[in-house]
Amino acid sequence: MKPRLQLVRHATLKIEIAGMRLLFDPMLAEVASTPPIQNGPDDRKNPLVPLPMSIDELLSGVSAVVVTHTHRDHWDATASEVIPKHLPIYCQPEDEQTFRNAGFANVHPVGSRMLLSEKLEIIRTGGQHGTSEIGKKMAPVSGYVLRGAGITTYIAGDTIWCEEVRRAISEMRPATVVVNAGGARFMQGDPITMTSQDVVEVCHFAAFAKVVAVHMEAINHCLVMRAELAKNLESARLLARVRIPADGEWVDLDYASDWFEPAGNGPSTRRD
Repeated sequence: MKPRLQLVRHATLKIEIAGMRLLFDPMLAEVASTPPIQNGPDDRKNPLVPLPMSIDELLSGVSAVVVTHTHRDHWDATASEVIPKHLPIYCQPEDEQTFRNAGFANVHPVGSRMLLSEKLEIIRTGGQHGTSEIGKKMAPVSGYVLRGAGITTYIAGDTIWCEEVRRAISEMRPATVVVNAGGARFMQGDPITMTSQDVVEVCHFAAFAKVVAVHMEAINHCLVMRAELAKNLESARLLARVRIPADGEWVDLDYASDWFEPAGNGPSTRRD
């Protein structure tokens, strides 16, 4: 199995690596079936777009589910209902009881790191889901690093550009960094996920890595669109470093990708 990632929708990903098929942050509700995020600048119902495949197709062959945190755009009622209760669930320790209360029997809180299989390790990382009081209210959140098949992949989760992300990139040196962009925000306060400028900062700091930007155009308070992000990255001469996949699109995770050339050997190297 060639290491690869599929953007399903928003932050929902399928990752195939080291013989496993992992489902990340499943938000599986039908389009416009849930209320808008409160105190957002847009009052449309969520999700804004449908899933690009059936739930049966999505769940086919899934080895385990990994959840960064249980905000309803990362783990919703539909996911809790349709995901088989025997599947392993990997989560941050604060969310363990949520899954057990929902009837999942095979729940694994990731304190620091653990093995998903003999060939695949998962490592939990930190983040900041916003600034000041909003950031405190939105916590806790986590990201995860996957190490296996000679590949290190970092899924940053719901975080802004911050010291925790810098530390994870410096220590883990991932081949791919997956960032939740979209500049999600409320009517008051700063963005709670990465803006275009945050993605630029990731590219500069992780100059040895490819970057995949997701978490856009599916939830009413995510205001940065794919086209806007692409335009800003092009202005920064970084667009060739970043994939902004469409829903349902696959992205290779190995270094031999035909769309990526590493810019250097360390976090201080810049390509622009």
